[in-house]
Amino acid sequence: MNFQQLKSIRETVRCGFNLTEVAAMLHTSQPGVSRQIRELEEELGVDIFVRSGKRLTGLTAPGAALLPIVDQLLLEAGNLKRAGKDFNSRMDGPLSIAATHSQARYALPHVVRDFREKFPQVTLHLHQGSPKQIAEMLLSGEADIGVATEALAHYPQLVTLPCYRWTHSIVVPPGHPLLEHREPVTLQQLAQYPLITYNQGFTGRSHIDDAFEREGLHPEIALTAMDADVIKTYVELGMGVGIVASIAVDPERDTQLRMLDARHLFEINLTRLAMRRGTWLRAYAYGFIETFVSTLTRDVVEAALAESFVAA
Repeated sequence: MNFQQLKSIRETVRCGFNLTEVAAMLHTSQPGVSRQIRELEEELGVDIFVRSGKRLTGLTAPGAALLPIVDQLLLEAGNLKRAGKDFNSRMDGPLSIAATHSQARYALPHVVRDFREKFPQVTLHLHQGSPKQIAEMLLSGEADIGVATEALAHYPQLVTLPCYRWTHSIVVPPGHPLLEHREPVTLQQLAQYPLITYNQGFTGRSHIDDAFEREGLHPEIALTAMDADVIKTYVELGMGVGIVASIAVDPERDTQLRMLDARHLFEINLTRLAMRRGTWLRAYAYGFIETFVSTLTRDVVEAALAESFVAA
């Protein structure tokens, strides 16, 4: 048994059983991948994949049971490498961060700048995606740290820590009728206009939907996007009223928009930081976390990782 065989198994599942893609991912040939898989199956004495002729079409029952073990072995192999570099006190290497667009665009820039000043030899890789995609990147090992609002806490394989709370804001063009109200805007008033807001699963969208549903309101959703800048652009064009994260609005920059506080309308959101349970973080990864949230010191994070490991 060797790690190349284990990687062949893992990547075959990730690539939808397409061995051509697996070969490209592992920088080898398709026959080489097939040989690695067959040799491991022969050593274990079970078929890992269902076959239709020469094609792989799925996992067998033993294969489905073995896959988590394969993932864990590869995770621990990566942990060994990172631990060795840490014990050698090396402060250089890669760090992969996965975040939603709002976090990457508005919450992380100053964090990244300050982190780079402290750890100039670290190469940062910033990935963007939905909370679900971020969770998948953490579970696959593509990302070391994830930052998002929704969904991360729903994955038992992840350790999540609270970072900060934030609210939504309403954005409209100058002269919009909603600006004429002296009292705070109500959901009933807001529902009278076409709305432009986030895609499902992004940036507190569920809290927006829940608020309208509780009041029995069904507003017209004119447009959705994962990017607050896109939402604001279409609001400027007069296509509707925007609902975005408050951190995404800057009066000095968004001169063609006016902002209304919506914290009384929608539930407060919580940004979370996540890591895969059982992973070994390099010393500079703890440095990134503490730069992002000063209260999340290495001791705090290690305690959370240790507690989750015991609970598992």
